[in-house]
Amino acid sequence: MDDDKPITEQAMETITTAVEATKDAAVTAAKKVRKAAKKVAKKVAPKKAKKTSKKAAKKSSKKAAKKTAKKAVKKSAKKAAKKKKAKKSKR
Repeated sequence: MDDDKPITEQAMETITTAVEATKDAAVTAAKKVRKAAKKVAKKVAPKKAKKTSKKAAKKSSKKAAKKTAKKAVKKSAKKAAKKKKAKKSKR
């Protein structure tokens, strides 16, 4: 420490230097964290998108299967009803 400067001034300089160093370290750390987060997001995002698209595809295929099953049941019921009508009309 300087003997020419008063102790309070020396203390203020030390504190100021420490604050600036801390600030610089915090900014650097924040930049590194942001960069790392971007890398992770790039790796994770496509996987999530694939999962959601797979789920959506599964759901839509299930719905389509249900609809076709219902339609088939209705058609077979109509055919059966027509056959019954045809038999009755022949009598």
